[in-house]
Amino acid sequence: MRLLSRFVLFVATVLTLVHIRADAQPYPVKPIRFVTGGGPDAMARILGPKITEAWGQQVVIEERSGGGGMLSAETVARASADGYTLLLATGTHTISPNFFKLSYDMTRDFAPVTLLGTIPFALAVQPSLPVKSVDDLIRIARAKPGELNYGSGGNGSPGHLIGEMFKSRTGINLVHVPYKTVAAGVTALIGDQVQVMFVVAPSAVPQIKAGRIRPLAVSTLQRTRSLPDVPTIAESGLPGFSAPIRYGLAAPPGTSPAIVERLSRELDAVLRSDEVRDKFAEQGAVPGSGSPAAFASFVAREEERYARIVKAANIRE
Repeated sequence: MRLLSRFVLFVATVLTLVHIRADAQPYPVKPIRFVTGGGPDAMARILGPKITEAWGQQVVIEERSGGGGMLSAETVARASADGYTLLLATGTHTISPNFFKLSYDMTRDFAPVTLLGTIPFALAVQPSLPVKSVDDLIRIARAKPGELNYGSGGNGSPGHLIGEMFKSRTGINLVHVPYKTVAAGVTALIGDQVQVMFVVAPSAVPQIKAGRIRPLAVSTLQRTRSLPDVPTIAESGLPGFSAPIRYGLAAPPGTSPAIVERLSRELDAVLRSDEVRDKFAEQGAVPGSGSPAAFASFVAREEERYARIVKAANIRE
């Protein structure tokens, strides 16, 4: 019994020392993967070189598209909790639970790192539609209930849910027309197959500048540097209306709090740099910030809001 007790004590001591040594190892010592869900990854490509510059380790962008972000989330949820595989989490990841049976929970099965940034949607119309403001759109939609169509990048997509949010706030009746991609929806808007669409800023700005679509407002509380003369929906008669698309970073469950905190601090410093802010502005994006706890609260609120919209509009995938 004494020999057995000594052996158990020896093993426990060795395991403890190994654990301490592992925790004490420097981070990072190898490339870091940013796993995306196949959507826009401009933020990751802007931040990647800056993190590489700061830490001397390459950031690799790995696309795992499919299932409304499910494949990318599952990839990271199953990855080693060592800080080398991270999820570029978007609003799509918080919408998916409303339509799919998932093997993970975004608010429970990930270690939130930080909010990287937000990008506004532009509420845009076909130029042939005789409206130049949100008030004009509401007025004509009320005069012609069910006669105006609004497009989106798919049923249950962020653009769809924000359209339903807008309808609920204004009491107007727009008919939703889903397309397979955002690009297809924008093409339909240009071609007058739909008259209204919430278009994410990077996709909207080139078409706006070319005069192919007309912006009425943006979906953030502040105006965007990429469209400085376009008012917000909130200042156009709908106080508090805020519905940007967001991007954040999350780690696998069980990742060391020390690694999460270091990632959060480093990214916060990078996001504050003038160079990154200027590059974000070119994309119509606003840099984020905040602690892991603040990002976790943000995701939870967003998930609740989208669930309410889906339920109220009775949306089915």
